[in-house]
Amino acid sequence: MKAHIPVAVIGGYLGAGKTTLVNHLLRHAAGRRIAILVNEFGDLPIDEDLIEAEGEDMIAISGGCICCSFGSDLTAALIKLSELAPPPDHVVIEASGVAMPGTVALSISILPGFALAGVVVLADGERVQAQAEDDYIGDTILRQLSDADVIVHSKTDLQPDDGAVEAVESWLQAMAPQAKIVPTTQGRVPPDIILGLTGPNAKPQASPHADAGYESRAFRHIPPCVPGDLAQKLATGPYGVIRAKGFLRDCEEASWVIQTVGQRFEAQRSQKLDPAGLVCIGRRGALDTAALEALLGLAG
Repeated sequence: MKAHIPVAVIGGYLGAGKTTLVNHLLRHAAGRRIAILVNEFGDLPIDEDLIEAEGEDMIAISGGCICCSFGSDLTAALIKLSELAPPPDHVVIEASGVAMPGTVALSISILPGFALAGVVVLADGERVQAQAEDDYIGDTILRQLSDADVIVHSKTDLQPDDGAVEAVESWLQAMAPQAKIVPTTQGRVPPDIILGLTGPNAKPQASPHADAGYESRAFRHIPPCVPGDLAQKLATGPYGVIRAKGFLRDCEEASWVIQTVGQRFEAQRSQKLDPAGLVCIGRRGALDTAALEALLGLAG
């Protein structure tokens, strides 16, 4: 009988560190063929030096791993993966930042040929408690945590001391007593914690996604700018941006990747020659599109 392919679901709110964790997994696959499934490639910027080839809906990663885009049809993408020769050893699904990972996991548990290994939820240690108390996103945060078999307590290096780290972990354990808590910085989680999962702690529960409360805007053909300054303004300005990712060009036409999470931001040189483009996510009705277009030099 053909062995079932184990599937781990990775969830967590916008900016919690899912991309960093996935890149770490790919770097430490140790010969295991891992398939990463994401809604769109733009949601998961794989580290450039890992990529061997890119196609329309698949990226080949060094060491036999792949990254696949499934759009809105997760089931079809999984069936396609199962037909590969050889099939992947593991599948990792990166849910969107406002998705309920338990709902994704439930669809895996009833799909022939696959076995749900478990749900991993990332929690930004610097922000998760405040997020849980937020009137707009608190319910999303708590429901994501309640779905977890493992909670990766990320960004511990941004917390003031060990006492603060321990306090967050005590709170996480109280919010999700079923979950194992794993602290980390820069997504450096031992791969076997995720790839070694052997089944969920409880039957996955369906719950509605929270994405109806959010909107995103994609901006293209952005003229050259000072990427670091622009990233700072996106993070700290009155534009309604919760999360932003994209590629920009500086005045010398060099490529940069920028990311913002809350009021934190970073801008790094990139070897990718992607056309300038940026995606901004905010609460529905709160994104100031006109002001963003003016900031990006796109206003008319």
